[in-house]
Amino acid sequence: MEKLQSLITAAGVWLARPAAFLAVFCYAVLWLIFDRESFNFHGAVALITLCMTLFIQRSEHRDTQAIHAKLDEMLRALGKGEDGLTKIDDEEPEHIESRREHANLGDR
Repeated sequence: MEKLQSLITAAGVWLARPAAFLAVFCYAVLWLIFDRESFNFHGAVALITLCMTLFIQRSEHRDTQAIHAKLDEMLRALGKGEDGLTKIDDEEPEHIESRREHANLGDR
């Protein structure tokens, strides 16, 4: 199960890279070369939807990376907090959630 979680996380990160757009472009070109008759309005809408999804994913990834960089800098500047928190973004989302829940229980 952990391997699947890592694979899904890696896929999400990969989809935020420009190579994902290149893959969609290659797919569209191959579709037009090999099966032009089936490329109709629905096919164009499907490709546009996929591209918009990639744009949103890339924007979200950029924003998240910017927030992480700012928070890392704040932790370094203040010199407070756990050193391990600067590397928490390397963990799987489920591990981060459980760590946050554990930390919140400790505050009570």
